[in-house]
Amino acid sequence: MAFSAIIFDLDGTLLDTLTDIAVSANRVLQSLGYPQHELELYREFVGAGVRVLFGRALPESAVDEATVTRCVGRFEVEYGRNWNVATRLYDGIAELLDAVAEQGVKISVLSNKPDAFTRQCVEHYLNAWPIDPVLGQREGVPRKPDPAGVREILERLDLPAERCLYLGDSDIDMQTASAAGVYPVGAPWGFRSAEELMRSGARVLIDHPLELLELLDSR
Repeated sequence: MAFSAIIFDLDGTLLDTLTDIAVSANRVLQSLGYPQHELELYREFVGAGVRVLFGRALPESAVDEATVTRCVGRFEVEYGRNWNVATRLYDGIAELLDAVAEQGVKISVLSNKPDAFTRQCVEHYLNAWPIDPVLGQREGVPRKPDPAGVREILERLDLPAERCLYLGDSDIDMQTASAAGVYPVGAPWGFRSAEELMRSGARVLIDHPLELLELLDSR
């Protein structure tokens, strides 16, 4: 087997978290007197961290450091209350992780979600599988698409980049994988389109999680 490890994005790849994120963000916007957004618009807002989410969700005239910081603080409270209301594993993810773990492939998660929420989601929804390390957005560490997180995972796993596959659902994920020299695979069941994934550097797209097993076996 050419790949010894898989790095997974979290939101939009392993977990469908969009509704809980959107509901929490809309409550923040409403509490501050700003317009709310339809669920589908949050597909474009998420992926680059909470600060960027509100930079996109706020009216352009309201985007300043103080307002975004205020929104982020309120979001931490709202999402802390609502992170597991509608969130679920995508169909096929449990079966994929079962098979990958059985084959002895190492599994890790790298997300732009705040680190505490990333770990909370993994511990709650994905605790049946040996996922390590689990890295979310942390102070002092550049967020994706900077390759720092991937490189940290490779160092912890003591693996070269060419032995690692990266599965994600966004342009940021594909750019991250390419920058780190790992193999980028797109997950179009997530928040972004197949066209965006290919345009951003995906080497291949899979339409269902279990197709990843064929890729592992064929390369």
